[in-house]
Amino acid sequence: MKKLLIVDDSSTMRKIIKRVLRQAEIAVDSILEASNGIEALEQLVANPDVGLILSDINMPEMNGIDLVKAVREAHSTEALPVIMVTTEGGEAMIASAMSSGANGYVTKPFTPDSIRCVLDPYFS
Repeated sequence: MKKLLIVDDSSTMRKIIKRVLRQAEIAVDSILEASNGIEALEQLVANPDVGLILSDINMPEMNGIDLVKAVREAHSTEALPVIMVTTEGGEAMIASAMSSGANGYVTKPFTPDSIRCVLDPYFS
């Protein structure tokens, strides 16, 4: 079980992700939310026991790529996995996210099975 942080500027998308996590039977202790990378970093300071981040790429104030870079300055890829959840499925955007330190990605729209496939290694 882990504490999970969902980062997306759309409150509707955050609700959808939470619902899909329940449908995928991903067992987490609690789910925190942030609407951009700056809020996510604030959540990490307030909640140092976050075990995994699911983050959109395109957000105001601080995007997902910059969030990953900031997280990697303080945490290794093993210590705090970051999974990108985005509509940006192009190879260049995915390559940029991965080279910035993301552990994986899932593209929208997604299913409980696709979320489970990406997250299972971190919850086993």
